Amino acid sequence: MSAQPAEEHRLVAGRFGDLADRAGPGDWDAPAPVPGWTARDVVGHLVEWLPGFLGDDLGRELSEVDLTDPARAWRLRAAQVQALIENRPDEVFHQHRLGELKLAEAIDQYYTTDVFMHTWDLARALGIEPDLDQARAARLLAGMQPYEQLMRASGEYGPRIEVAPDATVPDRLVGFIGRDPAWRRPTRR
Repeated sequence: MSAQPAEEHRLVAGRFGDLADRAGPGDWDAPAPVPGWTARDVVGHLVEWLPGFLGDDLGRELSEVDLTDPARAWRLRAAQVQALIENRPDEVFHQHRLGELKLAEAIDQYYTTDVFMHTWDLARALGIEPDLDQARAARLLAGMQPYEQLMRASGEYGPRIEVAPDATVPDRLVGFIGRDPAWRRPTRR
């Protein structure tokens, strides 16, 4: 069983923030496993898409963030999202593609999950070995597999990367969402 949405976000966002805090100034322009993205783009994606998802009323509560300092931008956004989850967990809002959702559940299902998966991308972009929670990775993989065709059709996931039968659960999840678990940051010359 997973933690409550507020605690789950605190853990996942905290882990992502810990990685961001380890980045040096030159790391933010390093390539990421997402084709065409840098480490800065990984953070940028996570701080930028949620306001639109939440809509006009709730989205306005998430202030603009400055990606000049991606680690600081992340901490600001994570704190704002945490406050929304804790202060208004049962508020119902209408999301144009998904219908009515409770705020905490929507953030958990869509945003915290995205942060978790992009933690792998940021770690690899920074040259750090990812350390994804095995149980959460297993839950996500099991929950996503029945929707594979729909996910691929959305254009938000790359083609599945096949992994060895004895691959770790996080590597199977990463392969499922279209990342090569063997991807490493190119060495600097």
